[in-house]
Amino acid sequence: MFDIKKITRKNILNMQAYSSARSEFKGIADVWLDANENPNASNLNRYPDPLQLRLKAAVSKIKNVALEQIFVGNGSDEAIDLLFRAFCEPGVSKAYIFPPTYGMYKVSAAINNIDLVELPLTKTFELPTSQMILPNLKSDGLLFICSPNNPTGNSTDSDRIKEIASNFKGLVVVDEAYIDFSTYKSAIKLLQEIPNLLVLQTFSKAYGLAGARVGTAFASPEIISILNKIKPPYNINSLSIDAALNIIGNKESVDKQIDEIILERNRLRVAVSNLTCVTKIFPSDANFLLVEFINSESVFAKLISQGIVVRNRGSQIKNCLRITIGTKDENEKLMNVLNEIE
Repeated sequence: MFDIKKITRKNILNMQAYSSARSEFKGIADVWLDANENPNASNLNRYPDPLQLRLKAAVSKIKNVALEQIFVGNGSDEAIDLLFRAFCEPGVSKAYIFPPTYGMYKVSAAINNIDLVELPLTKTFELPTSQMILPNLKSDGLLFICSPNNPTGNSTDSDRIKEIASNFKGLVVVDEAYIDFSTYKSAIKLLQEIPNLLVLQTFSKAYGLAGARVGTAFASPEIISILNKIKPPYNINSLSIDAALNIIGNKESVDKQIDEIILERNRLRVAVSNLTCVTKIFPSDANFLLVEFINSESVFAKLISQGIVVRNRGSQIKNCLRITIGTKDENEKLMNVLNEIE
């Protein structure tokens, strides 16, 4: 049986969480003199709900997950950092990643003095074989699977996630920032059968709230309670909470935008595939395409000169640019420039 306490740092288990004024009083009142707030009424003179209960209730409905299994963070990056703080002993624990992948795993590991074990993806950007992965899982800590993966765009199926989790003593973190653009089902459905699983999602991509910085984590109540214990008391501001609630209430608009982005992704794939300067387009379940060019540096420079910014991933993946799916007009401007390149 997996026991989260066995991998939780002892100082975290023993610490007393900060108790905010808003978390201590649960009732209804007319006069609030407990939190040293400015008493002059405005939309923002009061502290936000430290546990974001209204937002969690709304998320609970659309994700079909119990409220106590939801953590809300300042983007997914806050949850990633808190996971290192809670479940990795500095200088002792290890974290496992499958590069090329999202860069914040490596950054957070370095900040928290955690040894990072890199198990590179195959040439087609699939997870390594079990024979390559399992013998390396010699320490507990964290194991990150980005699915769909950034910057490659491909996904990992549930069977591989279950296999890895069943052979790992630590916490398996499945980062699903791009899951809304994928035909794969979310790993959230695995939470009941995999106790050492945590799933990250975000409002930044499909929901269009990158500027609001609202991320979510889904796991067992025991894991979520530890994250809530060590997070800053008011980690999500009132404006961001309201923005997330508003966009959840406009789910039809979100779904329409997702469909449009997927349609544009498919259209752009066809258009890019006809370019003589392109050598390969990798499969994508995300809102971007990873494209290999004959000379990515010259293509990148040409696009920049025309005011079009894409992500140069040549340092990670030779001659590759990551191209986010824009609007139809933006994609046409992109293709107009690419068509000029021989």
